[in-house]
Amino acid sequence: MATKLISFSPELSIYEGMQSLLKHKISGALVVGKDNKLLGVLSEGDCLKEIIKGRYENEMNHSGTVKDHKTTDVTTIEADMGILEAAHFFLERRFRRFPVVKNGKLIGLITQTYVIRAINDL
Repeated sequence: MATKLISFSPELSIYEGMQSLLKHKISGALVVGKDNKLLGVLSEGDCLKEIIKGRYENEMNHSGTVKDHKTTDVTTIEADMGILEAAHFFLERRFRRFPVVKNGKLIGLITQTYVIRAINDL
């Protein structure tokens, strides 16, 4: 599980969020609030929606904050989930990564690669 994550404050401007995704060469970042509570994800798709909206309105002002544009329906994995259960979770949901939470607070991010490594180490 990765614990050193790039995350955004909900008050960060959408423009700064886009720039950070580009700078770090990532497709999305978790949005966290006070006490590390997971609030959502800002993805490249969320950014594209803002860009397209601006094109239709003939302005590219990138207004608003991350909280205005983030996806809030985020599937998570609980920290106490077993590794084989996590493997099934990945197969059923077809995502490559999930935020890991404990009591609603973000503690890391798990990918398919981490699961494969953990099973291999068994």
